[in-house]
Amino acid sequence: MSSAKTAATPAPQKVPAKIAASTTTAKQTRPLGHVTFVGVGPGDPSLLTIAGRDVLANADAVVVEGPEHDAFLAYCKPGVEVIDGSGAEGSRALRVAARARLVVKTAKASSNVVRLLTGDPFTFSSGAEEASACRKAGISFNVVPGVSEVSAVPAYAGIPLTMKSDREVTVLDLAEAKLDFSRLHPKQTLVLLNATEVLKDTTAALIESGFDAGTPVAATVGGTTTAQTSVVGTLGTIVADLRAAKLVGEAVIVVGAVVEQRESLSWFETKPLFGWRILVPRTKDQAGPLMDRLRRYGAMPEEVPTISVEPPRNPQQMDKAIRGLVEGRYEWVAFTSVNAVKAVREKFDEYGLDARAFSGLKIAAVGEKTAEAIGAWGIRPDLLPSGEQSAAGLVEDWPPFDEVLDPINRVFLPRADIATETLVAGLTDLGWEVDDVTAYRTVRAAPPPAPTREAIKSGKFDAVVFTSSSTVRNLVGIAGKPHASTVIAVIGPATLKTAEEHGLRVDAMAEAPSAEELADALARFGADRRDTMLEAGEPVTRPSERRSGSRRKS
Repeated sequence: MSSAKTAATPAPQKVPAKIAASTTTAKQTRPLGHVTFVGVGPGDPSLLTIAGRDVLANADAVVVEGPEHDAFLAYCKPGVEVIDGSGAEGSRALRVAARARLVVKTAKASSNVVRLLTGDPFTFSSGAEEASACRKAGISFNVVPGVSEVSAVPAYAGIPLTMKSDREVTVLDLAEAKLDFSRLHPKQTLVLLNATEVLKDTTAALIESGFDAGTPVAATVGGTTTAQTSVVGTLGTIVADLRAAKLVGEAVIVVGAVVEQRESLSWFETKPLFGWRILVPRTKDQAGPLMDRLRRYGAMPEEVPTISVEPPRNPQQMDKAIRGLVEGRYEWVAFTSVNAVKAVREKFDEYGLDARAFSGLKIAAVGEKTAEAIGAWGIRPDLLPSGEQSAAGLVEDWPPFDEVLDPINRVFLPRADIATETLVAGLTDLGWEVDDVTAYRTVRAAPPPAPTREAIKSGKFDAVVFTSSSTVRNLVGIAGKPHASTVIAVIGPATLKTAEEHGLRVDAMAEAPSAEELADALARFGADRRDTMLEAGEPVTRPSERRSGSRRKS
């Protein structure tokens, strides 16, 4: 964890009191604010330090550099003022001066300002100049160091900057500066920043100054993000290699023998789903765990809302069921989804009830995620499926009604308006009476934008992950079938059946019905696919880069 150090700054000067003739009033200037310069790392949001997160939580205003900092605003309190500092133009000196003025101006209006800077504030960044401007204005400041691109991007590319035999590293920023390469030792490791546009002249100058044309070179664009791409060559070939790869964007370039370690130490770009563009059809309020898990495997997930969860058209049925629950009408309550738990909890809040209303009742849940949602109430389910985590699995473990042991033979089943009848039929066969209540309804969302629909149909997505049967039906309904080359992963048997009914070939299925297990199943498929390509001596490509002549079965 990075530590924040306070720079010693002069105390703000107070304006002398101004005394009027008829009354005695004192006016003084508003105290100047305080600025904390926070380094957020080179791109991966998870590289933000704990100290940086804590500072953001107390910010009154945050100065950002652009949309790339939006992810960090989630740590701020509601109502925080966000100032866009990306508009400065011209040379670096002009941009730095403009941002420094903006930071000072913001600090004069807000008491606690956080200035977010990519990488580390004091390492190849404008933090030092902006902090100096604060000092001149009498504004105190702290610095929370961040992970610099100098070390992070090579590490994510699998390139150690130092090893037992390579102990010297020189970092060169080639932005708006002419450097003397003759002072460099040909055996040392170089890290080049802002070198992409001048790379041809730079490599020529290095070779002229004594570096061997065969010296290994690696250039990484989009470092530490799931868009990261690395190209490896030599001083003599890297310009042509980058041109052939058609890389776009500024690269962090490493020159030296350490680049040879990438073949054995590459860990990020070899993740099972690295670079995969994955479509996640979800309800509007459910995206977090699955998206996070897919990113952990190196994927680039894109959420497309396909269904929206809304209250039932007729709430009277739920109202009657909740009253019956309080009055002791039921022996069991069966929750089949997180949404069902949420719907009942909202009704409880409406009536001023809490978990004590479940006293004397037995609780059943389909799946671990539903059990976790119930656990948030402080309640542990009495029954979970021991086998298949589904309604059918729950029925297999459900005890039959016994007139001696069960004083009441009724079950409260809150569920979606389009849920299957498996659980109702199974419980009825076991002798139970089921109050099958519509707790919420699912409504098809509006079609996604035209570019997304075209990407789905043309195979530009590498995979689609389906979390329910309704997401299958609704995605096909609003956007059409995924292309034959697109990998299909589903959360369970019911979703698999629905996908096959819509003519989709399912490639992977979760071992248990949870978002994490679904991502794990797709990652296993991706890893097996990668291993097969490597064993066959083929280049590792994404599904969207391979086109099959056959369409999915219809």
